[in-house]
Amino acid sequence: MRVTIVGAGIVGLSTAWSLTRLGHDVTLIEQGSIPNPLAASRDAHGMICRAHDGANGHAETIAEMFDSWDMLWDDLGVSHYANCGVLGISQFPGDSGEQLRMSFDRVGFEYERLDASEAAERYPFLNAATFHYAYLDRDAGALFCARISHDIKAWLRMRGVDIRIHTKAVAIDAAAALVHIDDGTVVQADRLVVATGAWTLGLLPALADNLAIRRSLVAYLTPPADLETAWSNAPAIVDIGGRSNGYALPPIDGADLKFGACALKKPVPDAEADRTAGPGEGDRLRQLFAPPFSRIDEYAVTEVESCAYTFAADQRFFSKRVGKTLVVSACSGHGYQFGAAVGLRVAHAVQTDDDAALVQWLRAETV
Repeated sequence: MRVTIVGAGIVGLSTAWSLTRLGHDVTLIEQGSIPNPLAASRDAHGMICRAHDGANGHAETIAEMFDSWDMLWDDLGVSHYANCGVLGISQFPGDSGEQLRMSFDRVGFEYERLDASEAAERYPFLNAATFHYAYLDRDAGALFCARISHDIKAWLRMRGVDIRIHTKAVAIDAAAALVHIDDGTVVQADRLVVATGAWTLGLLPALADNLAIRRSLVAYLTPPADLETAWSNAPAIVDIGGRSNGYALPPIDGADLKFGACALKKPVPDAEADRTAGPGEGDRLRQLFAPPFSRIDEYAVTEVESCAYTFAADQRFFSKRVGKTLVVSACSGHGYQFGAAVGLRVAHAVQTDDDAALVQWLRAETV
């Protein structure tokens, strides 16, 4: 079967990998480079963890998530995963950090609970006076996103996949599985997968009732010199507690210390709007991390990047079939960690037309 995939973020790349493994004839269309510097999948590193508030089904598919990455590492011949562990923090009862810890309890995952003094002794960048407790999941860590994109692209090319970078799709005919390119050419297939993230509504405006675009920020920082060793040996931090939904990735294997916070996301009209970080945005993001971090003013912001994501109203994965076209969106920055598993599931749905099973799995309604 001929399958065209529009979008080479982690969903598009992993779907191309999965369909190629199944023997299908794949064409992959990407408007920029791979990884695309404007896309959500281009970060140096991102988190993979077992804590998921709300959608318990996601927590229950963790084994599949890790197994799918292992399948990809086997095919690539290299792993782009660092098992550095993931730390959660609770500043007060019922905050976002505690809600994530409770997801471990609901599913029965083991973790190490640390009181504030224990956590600050182990991780001296924390201020013990500003939070109640922390918890460590050792079976989690960081994925190196840009390296994953680079190596999947190379794997696909070695197997004859038609990869068209710097090729902008301007319109699609979902019923006929046709893609119209900005140079006037048309790409036709038996099935079409649209995995264009924040650019989805530009191609399928009828989905505006289902999806919205949000802009968020990440900042890269240099910690105080005497805390560099502590940070280089630190786990990823899934939630700093409080109300900011802040998270951090440690400086590891060439990637810099990174802060992000869902509290700063805001609606934008399209994926390319307001992409340049404004004056002071990096500092505002940094300040969200005190508490629970100490000496936050001594952290130097070296770079600030904007990110654009699609979000569904319930912030779960989204999938919809329109004619011969399957539209898939991760619907948040935290969807990256499911990338390999999503690709395998989408490929199965393309091959079998079993949309119901895909939707249930993506929405974490079944295990």
